[in-house]
Amino acid sequence: MQFTRKSFSNLQALEDGGSMGELQGGGPLSFEEGNSYATGSQASMDSDVGKRTKRLVFVSNHLPLIMKRDTIQGWVFELDEDALIVQAREGLPDDMEAVYVGCLPNEVDPMEQDEVALMLQKQFGCYPVFLGAELKENYYKKFCKQQLWPMMHYLIPLNPLSLGRFDPALWSSYVRANMAFVNRLVEVLSSLENDFVWIHDYHLLVLPSLLRKRFHRIKCGFFLHSPFPSSEIFRTFPRREEVLRSLLNADVIGFHTFDYARHFLSCCSRMLGLEHKTSRGSIIVEYYGRDVGIKIMPTGVNPERLLAVRTWSDTEWRIGELQAEYRGKMILLGVDDMDVFKGIELKLAAFQEVLIHHPEWRGKLVLIQVTSAPRAPGKDVEDLHAYALSLVEAINTRFGEDGYQPVVWLERPVPLYEKIALYSIADVAVVTASRDGMNLMPYEYIVCRQGHEEKEDVKPSMLVVSEFVGCSPSLSGAIRVNPWSIEAVRDAIYASIRLSPAERLLRHEKHWKYVGSHTVKFWAKSYVADLQRMTQNHRKMQCFDLGFALDTFRMVALTSDFRKLNQEDVSKGYKASENRVLLLDHDGTLVPQSSISAKPDDHLLHVLTDLTSDSKNHVYIISGRARAELEEWFASVPRLGLAAEHGFYIRHPGEGEWTVQDPDAEFGWKDIVMPILELYTESTDGSHVETKESSLVWHYGNADPDFGSWQAKELLDHLEGVLFNEPVDVVQGQTIVEVKPQGVSKGRAAERSIAMTKDKSRFILCIGNDKSDEEMFSSIFAHHHENDSVFACTVGQKPSKAPYYVNDTTDVLQLLEKMVGDGQDDQPQKAPPTKEVKFYI
Repeated sequence: MQFTRKSFSNLQALEDGGSMGELQGGGPLSFEEGNSYATGSQASMDSDVGKRTKRLVFVSNHLPLIMKRDTIQGWVFELDEDALIVQAREGLPDDMEAVYVGCLPNEVDPMEQDEVALMLQKQFGCYPVFLGAELKENYYKKFCKQQLWPMMHYLIPLNPLSLGRFDPALWSSYVRANMAFVNRLVEVLSSLENDFVWIHDYHLLVLPSLLRKRFHRIKCGFFLHSPFPSSEIFRTFPRREEVLRSLLNADVIGFHTFDYARHFLSCCSRMLGLEHKTSRGSIIVEYYGRDVGIKIMPTGVNPERLLAVRTWSDTEWRIGELQAEYRGKMILLGVDDMDVFKGIELKLAAFQEVLIHHPEWRGKLVLIQVTSAPRAPGKDVEDLHAYALSLVEAINTRFGEDGYQPVVWLERPVPLYEKIALYSIADVAVVTASRDGMNLMPYEYIVCRQGHEEKEDVKPSMLVVSEFVGCSPSLSGAIRVNPWSIEAVRDAIYASIRLSPAERLLRHEKHWKYVGSHTVKFWAKSYVADLQRMTQNHRKMQCFDLGFALDTFRMVALTSDFRKLNQEDVSKGYKASENRVLLLDHDGTLVPQSSISAKPDDHLLHVLTDLTSDSKNHVYIISGRARAELEEWFASVPRLGLAAEHGFYIRHPGEGEWTVQDPDAEFGWKDIVMPILELYTESTDGSHVETKESSLVWHYGNADPDFGSWQAKELLDHLEGVLFNEPVDVVQGQTIVEVKPQGVSKGRAAERSIAMTKDKSRFILCIGNDKSDEEMFSSIFAHHHENDSVFACTVGQKPSKAPYYVNDTTDVLQLLEKMVGDGQDDQPQKAPPTKEVKFYI
């Protein structure tokens, strides 16, 4: 009940015209400047005072720790220096400390949890989240690995008995696990001004919403290390809206490739109606008053760490051993998890085809396949494992001979030094994943082949890489393949082993230039810089929340100069003025944009009639619609001013004739434009052309959102080129492209309407909802008098030149109704008629 009471009071404060400072923050903790939150250890707080300035909290499913159980010492922990989020520390600013929140690899007895947590906090800056065996099983192994992981990799469970089918009970476990992370973060965070949170991967998709609900001004980033599926796949997920809205509650959302970001943006457009914009190279989605940054930045590796391991004595010994064992052989290398998406069986089949079609390579070509244990075991993985082993046996039986084993199958834990050694001696690395988020194996291979510059032991590298892995776009020198085509992979492998040393060296140098500069340090530094930039104005945000469940929660952020229109302020100015001008847009302002029919209903017409009946009022409907439509719809409203086709035609209150902005305008350009619009209409299903007296409009609101937007941009460029010397403007509005006479705008119409009233102390109210109405707002601020009472208001919370907003058309109608009531209150009260009383005797 606490959240219910809070949200109601926030709305009530806005409705009552209270200041933004009166709004309550989300959750149990105060958001006042200078306040700090309670942490898990008072001692740690005291020690941090005056020492630490900023912190970055890495939040991931697993803490970057290696833990073992010792019979004498108990639990023994070691920081995993090879973990990505540990290596990312090097990219943080000097004044920023890294701490970690996540689960432990193994379960800890409840009696030991407090002791373990305190020790990890002091030694490693790690804060463990204890879920319990049952919740962890349902959340991680069952929901994340069996339902989310396949969906993120484009796999839809069609079998009704499949474990991949959505299970509401497991979704509940997933949300509860994410909530446990929030509870831990409540203890960890110490200052909203100095603490940043960086959430990693699909295990914590709903954490941004849960965190934003608790801390409105949290500085929160999210990075998805897996693919993001296309909208056709993601739309099948029953909790799709909860996931999308949660990700949008982060300040920066990171993806490995543009494809993944494009899929996410397409889902936002199709399912939430949110469009993105670009600004100085950045992609931004505006979400309830906040700008959410979309970051496209593939992760990297730490070359220094890999090259340091390259110098270990164990590594040098293993390299020498492998070189002796495979002397005179051409080595192909694969390093994969046993997973249905890694394409191990495709790689084996293609290797077999190479030996069949190119017998000269028998006895010379070896494939070393390092296979790790599956992260999500199941029947599909078991079947894949059995099939892969059968392929290995078939290849070795058919082509093997004394001293030659074509496929070396290493299905065991491979220590880091041995993996570095394998990278160092491999001639070609082969990655045939059918779908993978990033896959850093090619980067690691390139670093190990580069070696130490001072030793001048560079060995050219060569890559055959699936086009469906995240690292593929950055490896322009690799041979990219469709892994599903066995013939294509076969030919790519054959081409790679026949390249000349000089060509291989050129490709290697190209790859090393990228991998050596785009390191994990560079990745973290770039991401954190964007997170700091996108959150630099958080302290100025005034926030309130709406809704309670994941699918209904909204955190609305407002700047100090953009606030909800206070009806009492409007009423005060309205009553005080003897000369009032009301400029109202139609579609999306008086009538909902989503309405099938834009025709005003009887109630709206009645309210407008009451307003125009007051001689002090000058009411205008300023619309892009044709004057015939407006005349028909508003014929019953006397003294109503109408501006049609963005003001090209205008009829002032009380006048019967329309005036034209430019009586000498010529429309010969229509003969040029109409065939072009018809061409685009024919090729864009769902679009149509609207012919007006002064303009032509191409509508694409009912077309596919992505295709319609692409076609509109292309049409805009096409028309601007064709009409370069014509006296027309080509403008793009909300799902429209319009060609109209030059200089025609709602701003000019507003200027002409205001000019009809000469009083020096006017009341001016202007309300609109889209880009064309912004011209009205600019115009009234440029042409009003000093003593005028001006209210410019946009419908919906979005960037606008208007300083005020209302939520929707219902709010607009309520405001007009109140003005009607205020006008009636000002009328002098007439004495009630006297009745003649007759007496009969």
